[in-house]
Amino acid sequence: PEAQALNALLIQSERTLTSAEGLPRRPWFRHQLYAPGFYTGYGVKTIPGVREAIEQKNWKEADDQIGRVAQTLTAEAALLDRATAAADALAR
Repeated sequence: PEAQALNALLIQSERTLTSAEGLPRRPWFRHQLYAPGFYTGYGVKTIPGVREAIEQKNWKEADDQIGRVAQTLTAEAALLDRATAAADALAR
């Protein structure tokens, strides 16, 4: 059961990096850390919501996206703390 709980946390860790709202102008892309670029086709963009808003000088959107990514990373850090504790408990 402990290994299953750890596995569930590790699976959830990637899902935590997504947003139900998706990216601006592309709600079907939900990952907050990487996605194909809106203006570049299939070329990957890292932190696409923030990066593309800055590239377009859309400062309001950039600010909104920074907040969204910050929440995403905070949630990911909390989940990884739980996964680390579960892994430590499993190793004992």
